Amino acid sequence: MSKWLLDRLFEVKDQAVPRFAFQGTINWMRGLAEIINNDSCCCDEELRSLYSNVQRRAANREADTFVFENMLMAYHNVAALGSIVTDIQDKYDTIRSAIISWYYAIYFSSSAMVAAASGSVHETHTSTAKVWHADIVENHLLPYPFNLYLTSLVTKKVDIEIEEYRESNIYDLNTYPSNIDQAHGAIISYLKGTAEYKKWEMEIRVKSSREFKDLGVSDFRKKVARELRDKYLDKGMVNFLIQAFRYRGKANYRDSIFLSYGDDNEEKIEQFTQDLMDVTNAFVRAASFYSSKRVENGAWNEFVTDIENNSQLSIDVDVLKT
Repeated sequence: MSKWLLDRLFEVKDQAVPRFAFQGTINWMRGLAEIINNDSCCCDEELRSLYSNVQRRAANREADTFVFENMLMAYHNVAALGSIVTDIQDKYDTIRSAIISWYYAIYFSSSAMVAAASGSVHETHTSTAKVWHADIVENHLLPYPFNLYLTSLVTKKVDIEIEEYRESNIYDLNTYPSNIDQAHGAIISYLKGTAEYKKWEMEIRVKSSREFKDLGVSDFRKKVARELRDKYLDKGMVNFLIQAFRYRGKANYRDSIFLSYGDDNEEKIEQFTQDLMDVTNAFVRAASFYSSKRVENGAWNEFVTDIENNSQLSIDVDVLKT
């Protein structure tokens, strides 16, 4: 069958092949959900254990308010995604909206964790991801599979860390996960892919810098150029929030056509929306457990009770209860 629009897109841009773009998008979320639904890592008992040693921070009413505000926004996006899962018959119609709701539930939850950790407030997604990395990720305050991260974007260091995560696992994003091993392989593959993408972004920025131009080179073939590039790459990192940001951009901006055009994948789209919901609930639960340990004693229960009494959203508050 002719694909007129796809052909036109290939004429004017570096267009992703829809089949492969769809496969990577679906399989990463399937892997995350497979782990969450078949492992005890995100259950309430494990979350209580993970955060059992988290100490309540010094009273900071303003920071606590920011925690509650962001968790409300996360909760609202959970509700939006829940309505898509349960009330929308044709999931194709809302698939991009589902991904956006998924992302913002993750983002606002992460912002709440940052405020709960250090009391800091950040206005951009990039700065939030960096501080979240320092406050939460590097302090091992996330359950698997959200806790995987890379400490650098230098290829040799990335390869070493990826191999440590992968061990003998042979699976990648080409396999639609149906068990824990396949799921782990898929999420490691996406982690590496995100590192490669962030490296590409950094190389573009380095090439536009005065330092690079002063070298009188056009690429990274010479040692001095590679050293300059690697100096910047070594400051980079990858964590779950950075992966989520890339994922949202891929679905909402870069690969405009792959989610709802061409081959009929209705069954996988149905499962995909449920996977988005399952991953969202697990992440928001983790953020709730952590944040409840950091805010003023008793304030979390007051927050949840207030939402239960005053929210006009259709879902219950179980995702916020700890």
